[in-house]
Amino acid sequence: MTTDTGEPTLTIDELAARAGVTVRTIRFYGTKGLLPPPVLGPRRVGHYGREHLARLSLIEELQHQGMTLAGIERYLRRLPPDLSAHGLAVHRAVVASWAPDTVETVTREELQRRAGRPLGDEDVERLVAMGVLQPADGGYEADLGLLRLGVGLLDVPLSPEAIFAARTVLVEHARAAARDLSQLFRGEVAERDARDVRSLSAHMHPLVVQALLTAFQRSLKEELGEWLTEPSQESR
Repeated sequence: MTTDTGEPTLTIDELAARAGVTVRTIRFYGTKGLLPPPVLGPRRVGHYGREHLARLSLIEELQHQGMTLAGIERYLRRLPPDLSAHGLAVHRAVVASWAPDTVETVTREELQRRAGRPLGDEDVERLVAMGVLQPADGGYEADLGLLRLGVGLLDVPLSPEAIFAARTVLVEHARAAARDLSQLFRGEVAERDARDVRSLSAHMHPLVVQALLTAFQRSLKEELGEWLTEPSQESR
């Protein structure tokens, strides 16, 4: 089945398989308001879209961070009700950035479950080239913090060379921002107790990440807006 926009939808069994959870879990999340209701099709069969899959991924990441079900409910209630799959993926990336780097060895089957979609040989090769995966005995070493980002890039109509160049730009500017912010905060906490410094760091990390993300999104929107409104070479 597809939606009016042509987007394929999933039955509850297909959604459970893609997300790596049980049908019972999906129904439970629905009763708790963590998942919006499905679209009812013929014979009142519920169909789910990318937003449901993205929301399940976000819930999974929040659980990995040790958040309780009540805490997850509060977090999700603060999100816009019409947040797109892309917006949910951004939130998941922010949440994942709170945790230290995590590299796990996974099988091909587990890799696809974590990715939330089937992965062909060419997809896996591109993820290896991006540095998201490394072949290992019995499977792959996966950087779980980068996996969702890498999977998302598989559908971006850019050449691998452009993606790698963009990654270099982002890493260089991110390191520069982290270095400048670290020096700024270091001056503020130089005289404090070590425990206070660790506590401040734990509280500031997610706030700084969110602030950087917001500033970058606004700057990118402005840049793209100017680029798209520039007259083309042919019209000059």
